[in-house]
Amino acid sequence: MNETEIDELIDKLLVETSSKKLILYNDDDNTFQKVIICLKHYCSHSDLQAEQCALITHHKGKCCVKEGVFDDLLPICTALLDKGLNATIE
Repeated sequence: MNETEIDELIDKLLVETSSKKLILYNDDDNTFQKVIICLKHYCSHSDLQAEQCALITHHKGKCCVKEGVFDDLLPICTALLDKGLNATIE
């Protein structure tokens, strides 16, 4: 393996393991209680953390509710979407 191939492999590994953010967006369809329940269940938030994220999402339009590698965030994001919440990984 030459130096260029090693550099490309390192770059690929850094991208795959770099931290991503799970962003929850505000909507007019879900209640605070539903959002809080989902954040507690799927993101393992405490009562207070889930309530704060719900309030931030409501007032700011979005909130980072979890950070991690893409492969760990994807099933959580999918579950939130399945529950009717608006979320994405960035």
